[in-house]
Amino acid sequence: QVQLVESGGGLVQAGGSLRLSCAVSGSIFSINAMGWYRQAPGKQRELVATIASGGNTNYADSVKGRFTISSLNAKNTMFLQMNSLKPEDTATYYCNTGHYYSGSYRPYDDWGQGTQVTVSS
Repeated sequence: QVQLVESGGGLVQAGGSLRLSCAVSGSIFSINAMGWYRQAPGKQRELVATIASGGNTNYADSVKGRFTISSLNAKNTMFLQMNSLKPEDTATYYCNTGHYYSGSYRPYDDWGQGTQVTVSS
């Protein structure tokens, strides 16, 4: 029902920057929260960052101080600004919508194809 399209990935050297975008469309009344996940081959999918409707953000310890999540007012577009990239950041990045329940981010079952980020040393 909800379509998610990630873009902005690419190949970058360590220390460089990338800006990922997520376009949201479909039959939705509102978006309560949004988040970015990433998954490397053979690794578990991990939650990278989330942003709540009120603007509060949360980040994984591995990206704190380097990544910034943001969204437009209508919540139909989300960004992930990635600075000081490290080879460990190499993964496929996915955006999704969700909500907070009992203090935790709960993603809805809507996923795009993701965008590949490769960081060389």
